Amino acid sequence: MQPLIDNARTFGQRPEEFAKLAEGQSPQVLFITCSDSRVVPALITGARPGELFELRTAGNIVPPHSSQHPTSEAATIEYAVEVLGVRDIVVCGHSHCGAVGALVRGDDLTAVPAVRDWLAHAAPRPAGAAEDPEVAEGVQCHALTQVLRLRSYPCVERQTAEGTLALHAWYYEVHTGAVRTHRPETDTFEAL
Repeated sequence: MQPLIDNARTFGQRPEEFAKLAEGQSPQVLFITCSDSRVVPALITGARPGELFELRTAGNIVPPHSSQHPTSEAATIEYAVEVLGVRDIVVCGHSHCGAVGALVRGDDLTAVPAVRDWLAHAAPRPAGAAEDPEVAEGVQCHALTQVLRLRSYPCVERQTAEGTLALHAWYYEVHTGAVRTHRPETDTFEAL
């Protein structure tokens, strides 16, 4: 913790670098990814403060849209699309994902009921080899499922139909730093 505290102390000693951020934000991309500490959207993309609007959830899950029971995730998506006017949404899964791995393997999650109940939103269960530590196939399948889930959000459905919003599925390899994107024309994940 001490190195983090030390950096936080010196971070605020450069106010001139951050003054412009007080004027507002206008990110062009909503980046939905896992809460995993090894996945750092700004590091992966090279984004500076104000350039990415981030949504991080366990397993980069986009819960089903519900107007009767709104979620924090739904509010973030709606705000990004309707208020900030993002033009792209990236759902970025990653190798070695504990959440997707648990789903692929069918792990017993009774000891962590909140995790178990949250992961139930991932349905259907991702395909993939249970013995694969990277869970690459499962993560890629899962990211595509979350992109499809996004399409059920009214604001996303409308904006994609109008051609003002594009959806992307990415796969990040934590062990190499490589990023792959889903190519619908070949239904494969290929290097960016």
